[in-house]
Amino acid sequence: MSTERPSRPRIMAFVMAGGQGSRLRPLTDKRSKPAVPFGARYRIVDFVLSNLVNSGILTIYLLVQYKSQSLIEHVRRSWTISRLLPDQFVTVVPPQMLEGRDWFQGTADAVFQNLNLIQVHRPDMVAVFGGDHIYRMDVRQMAQFHREREADVTVAALPVPLEQASGFGIIAADSDGRIRGTGRAATVTSASRSR
Repeated sequence: MSTERPSRPRIMAFVMAGGQGSRLRPLTDKRSKPAVPFGARYRIVDFVLSNLVNSGILTIYLLVQYKSQSLIEHVRRSWTISRLLPDQFVTVVPPQMLEGRDWFQGTADAVFQNLNLIQVHRPDMVAVFGGDHIYRMDVRQMAQFHREREADVTVAALPVPLEQASGFGIIAADSDGRIRGTGRAATVTSASRSR
């Protein structure tokens, strides 16, 4: 009988921290939404970074775009994981424009523009999270769920009543959790009202 434990997957994370945060004005007049202060010394981005680090994900790229200087300074001061271990870091990556002249045109494009980083690290999994949400999550549970189901993609989401869904992306899922469709809340809400 083998006593070997299954190895933990090597997970690399991209944190999308480039949002303008126009709905949070005036807090975002001089900074991006992930850089907005929370509880005096913290920033909104600290929630996702803390979730990742506490889940053992220590290869983290923070993809920035708009008004990013205060976020860059915060990460430099607050998120040094280990100077001795090269695969344990939180580092900021602005648009590299390696595949053209455009800034990030959304989440998929931001990941696409940074495929070279995935090729360098060759992780077993890549986690992609927003940097502008306040929540607590053990990402290890999601990674385990992903591996057990041999999924190509796993999405974390919370159910909300349809009348509160305005402004959210919507996922239509089967009872087993498989995604069958996606859409914008405004489209789904207006379609349900017309029935």
